[in-house]
Parts: sequence; structure tokens; C-alpha cells
Amino acid sequence: MRATGDLHQFVVTGRKLPTESLPVPPLYKMTIFAPSKAVAKSRYWYFMSMLYKVKKASGEIVAVSEIFDKHPTRIKNFGIWLRYNSRSGTHNMYREYRDLTASAAVTACYRDMAARHRTRAHSIHIIRVDVIPAAKTRRVHVQQFHDSKIKFPLPHRVDKATTHKPTFTAKRPTTYFG
Repeated sequence: MRATGDLHQFVVTGRKLPTESLPVPPLYKMTIFAPSKAVAKSRYWYFMSMLYKVKKASGEIVAVSEIFDKHPTRIKNFGIWLRYNSRSGTHNMYREYRDLTASAAVTACYRDMAARHRTRAHSIHIIRVDVIPAAKTRRVHVQQFHDSKIKFPLPHRVDKATTHKPTFTAKRPTTYFG
């Protein structure tokens, strides 16, 4: 899988084709994060062949639907459980992100894993994504934003209107507007 652009959250439901010995096969539902519906179906068959030994030729997809967050304008803490294959072996990992939607948090996770661990998108398997309450977060880079009196000062603001003024003037620039 190539993680181009933003990832979307899909729920893919499928099953093995009915046979005489198994006329009503069980349905298998998976949450897949992928850039498109076609890639989500492809990843579904990849995981089905690994977990349940069902290939695309001997199975069928019943439904594919994109899942949207209920509150996409509310900031949340996301915990992501994943496993990935590196050059030295397979590793399990838990990561935390602070984002608006689960798909945006997973997209940030893919970018972060590529930057910090040089992990390709096809070797990352997202196991679980949950919203974590503020009291249960473990990572310091997420906990630092849980202060109710947090401030983001702007100490050195440059006036954009000065770009059309001459380079050398007789007076110093003003950068403090407080």
C-alpha cells in the first residue's frame, strides 16, 4: 500500500464463497485505513489471507463503507496499536496522537513511522485505534496539551505589510504589538 494523501477509514465486510459443505459462511468485518476504496478492498484480502486463509478467488466482499467521525471539530487523544516489519524483525508498538479525527491520527502515524523508523506503508499493520481520555494518556508530547491554562505566545511577529517597503530605512522595525 502506498499512503499517498490522507487516509480514510473504511469498514469492509466479506466472507468465503458458499459451498455445499458450508452453505452460510461467517461474515468477517475489518476496519481498514486506506487512501481509497480499492486499496481498502485490497488490504482486506491481504489480511483475510493471513488470518483466515481465504483468498479473493474463493471469497466475496459483501459491503464497503467509509466511516466518518461523529465530532470532526473536537480535538481528541488517539491511542494507536500497531505492528510493523523492520529490517531486523517484527515489532509491536503503541503510539499516541492528538488530532481531530481517527483517520487524521492514523495518517500522522504513517508519516511519523516513515520519518522515525524508515517504515514503508505496506509493512505497517494498524491493530486498534481508540480515543483515550486525558487521564489515561501515557506520552509526554500529548500530556503537555492537557493544561487548561496553556498559552501560545507570539513573541516575534513581523508585519507583512513591510515587504513592499524599502530594505533600508531610518527606523527600526516594530515586532512587539502587545
